[in-house]
Amino acid sequence: MFRVAGSVTASRLSAVCCRTVTAKQFQVHGASLHVLSSETSRKSRNGPAHHRIPPSWQSVRTMASAGDSQAKINYIFYGLAVLFGGGGIIYYMRETSKDGNKTKKSTAAVPAESKEATEPVSEKPTSETTKSGKKLLDAMPQSYPDYEVMPDIPGHAKYLLIGGGTASFAAFRAIRASDAKAQVLVVTEEEELPYMRPPLSKELWYSDEPKLVEKLKFKQWNGKERSVYYNPPSFYVEPKELAYQENGGVAVVKGRKVMKLDPQKQVAVLDNGWEIFYDKVLIATGGRPRNIPVFERASQEVKDRVTLFRGIKDFKRLDEVSRNASTIVVVGGGFLGSELTCALGKRSRDSSLKVIQMFPEPGNMGKVLPEYLSQWTTAKVRGEGATVKPETFVKRARFSDGKVILKLNTGEEISTDHVVVAVGLEPNTELAKESGLEVDDTYGGFRVNAELEARSDIWVAGDASSFYDIKLGRRRVEHHDHAVVSGRLAGENMTGARKPYWHQSMFWSDLGPDVGYEAIGIVDSSLPTVAVFAKATEKDTPKAVVEETGESLRSVTETEAEATLPTKEETVAAVSGETTAPPEVEIKDPSDPASATGVEPSASEKTESATDEEPAPDVEAAAKLVAEVETENRVAPTPKEDYGKGVIFYLRDDIIVGIVLWNLFNRMPIARKIIKEGKQHQDLAEVAKLFDLHADED
Repeated sequence: MFRVAGSVTASRLSAVCCRTVTAKQFQVHGASLHVLSSETSRKSRNGPAHHRIPPSWQSVRTMASAGDSQAKINYIFYGLAVLFGGGGIIYYMRETSKDGNKTKKSTAAVPAESKEATEPVSEKPTSETTKSGKKLLDAMPQSYPDYEVMPDIPGHAKYLLIGGGTASFAAFRAIRASDAKAQVLVVTEEEELPYMRPPLSKELWYSDEPKLVEKLKFKQWNGKERSVYYNPPSFYVEPKELAYQENGGVAVVKGRKVMKLDPQKQVAVLDNGWEIFYDKVLIATGGRPRNIPVFERASQEVKDRVTLFRGIKDFKRLDEVSRNASTIVVVGGGFLGSELTCALGKRSRDSSLKVIQMFPEPGNMGKVLPEYLSQWTTAKVRGEGATVKPETFVKRARFSDGKVILKLNTGEEISTDHVVVAVGLEPNTELAKESGLEVDDTYGGFRVNAELEARSDIWVAGDASSFYDIKLGRRRVEHHDHAVVSGRLAGENMTGARKPYWHQSMFWSDLGPDVGYEAIGIVDSSLPTVAVFAKATEKDTPKAVVEETGESLRSVTETEAEATLPTKEETVAAVSGETTAPPEVEIKDPSDPASATGVEPSASEKTESATDEEPAPDVEAAAKLVAEVETENRVAPTPKEDYGKGVIFYLRDDIIVGIVLWNLFNRMPIARKIIKEGKQHQDLAEVAKLFDLHADED
C-alpha cells in the first residue's frame, strides 16, 4: 500500500500530480494510494469518496490500478517526495514472504485473461512493518510543498464564508475564538479585503487631508486616525497556503463569485468553474443598491452618470465627481441619502458645488422618525448647505449637452452633473434558486431559523438573512450592527453553539459631528410614538462620544459600554412611579400642536412634566392620541424648536417594540432590556427615567 502522510489535502495533491505526472507514467500495480490528512473532519464526512474529493484526484486513483515494474514504482513515488520538498512521507509496503524476500514475484508474467482474477484484493503489511512504518511517519519532520505549482484557490475549506463584508468578518472572528486552529476561507466578489461601510458615508467625507482619504483612512470625530479595513493585509494568509497553517488562519479569495452550492455533496462552485468542498458554509452576500425604474430605463449616457452607492468603489467615484461637478442630486431621504447629503453639503461650503436632495416622504428619514422630528431633521440638513425637496420624485431622465435633465413630479426640471441613488437594498439571493434554498417572499432574503441556519451546515447572516427573532418575530435588517451580531452568532453556531437569535441589534446615523441618534427594535413612523426630551449639553453629540470612547463605530461602544443596567427592583419602582420625577422633562405628543410649535398650552392641556409637586403626565393617554391622529397632518416644529436629547418609544399593542435615543449615547443596554421584557407600561415618562436624561446637567 502506498501512503502519503502530511498536511497535503487531496485537492492540492491532485492538482500537482496531474500537472507533473501523465497517466502513462503514473501506473502502479497492485497498490492503493491514500492521503493521511490532518483535517480529521474529512474522515467523518458523509457520502461516497468521489463526493469528497475533486475529479482530478479521482484520475490519480484510477491511474494507480495498472501494473508496472518495482523500479518504476519506487522512482515515481520517490520523485513525488522530492517534488513536495519532504511535505509527505512516502513508503511502499508489500506482503513479504516468510523467508524475508522483499516482495512476491511481479504479476507481469500472469496471462492477460487471468490477471484480473489473480489481482490481490488487499496486501496488508506485517504488524512489525506497520509499526516501523508508523515510527517513520512520526519521526519525519513536516515541511511544505512548492507553492509555485499549487492552485491559487484551495479545493477544500473546513469553514467557507461567502461574502467579504462585516458579517463575514464577525463570523470568522467568532469561529477562530471557538476553534483556535480553524482554517477559514472567505470568497468575495469585491477586490477588497473585509472593510467597514459606515465611514463611507460619514467620517471619510469630513477629512481635510485628501491623501489620507486616498488610502481609505479617516479621522474619527475625536481626531484619531483609522482605516476602513478591519485588519491589515498581513493578518491574512494566501489562499493557497491556508491548508498548511498549523495554527489556522483566514484567507480571502477576491474577485470571485460563488454561483451554486450543492448541499448534498457540500461543494461550492465558483464563476470560473472551480469547486470548493466545505464542511460548514456561511452565506453573507449582503445586498445590492436598489435602483428606481426611471434610471433603469434611461439612456446609457444617463446611466453612466448615476451612482448606486454601496461600497469602496462607489465612494471613490463619488469623491472624485464631487471635486469637479457643479451640481449633484441625491435621490433618497433615508439614512444613507441624508448622511451623504450632509457630507456633500459640507464639501459644498468650500466650493461651487450645489447639492440637491429629493424624496417622496414629507421629511428626512420620514419612514423612521415621528413627523415632527423628521421635519426638524430636514431643517438640520438644509442648514448643512443642501437644498432639500420633500414630497418630490423623478418622473423622467434624459441626457442633453453633457448634463442629466431630471423632470420632477412638480413640473420642475433640474440639470445636474451626477445623480446618487440611495433608496435601500435588494438582498443578494441569486444562490437560492441554484442551491435549493428558500427565499422569504415577504421580507426578502434567505429564510432561516432562529439559529440562522437555512439547511444542514448552511448558515446565513447580515442583510441577506430573513431570520426568526424569538422576541419580535420574523425580520430582515439592513444595518451594520445586525451584520456584526448575526455574523458572530452564525460563526458560533458553525462551531456547535446552537444559539438562537435574541440579542437585539442597534443602528445609528450621524448628520455630521453634532447630531446623531441610535435605534433598536422596530422603529417605524407608522407606529404610535411617545417621546421624552431634555436639554442637551456639550457632551450630547456624536463627536463628544467618540472623544470619550475613542471608537467611531457606536455598535462597538454600545457593546463595550459599562452602562449600569437598573436592577429589577429599580425597574419596578420606576415604572410604578415610586421615584421622583426629574425637572423639565418635555414629553412630545405629535398630535399636540402646542408641543410642536412651542405655544404655551392651557393648564388642562399641559403635557409637560413639572416639578415634584405637580402631577405626572398622562403618557398613556398621549399614546392613544398618537394612534388616533396617525393619518392626520401634524404641525411641524418652528425653526426655533430644538430637540436637544431624548427618548422616543415606538408602541405596538401598548408594548414598546422600538426605541430611538436622540443625541443620547451609551444607553443602548437599557433600551435592549426594555424591549426584551416586552411588557406594557402605564407611564412612559417613568420608563424614560431609566435613561437618566439629566445625568450631565449642572
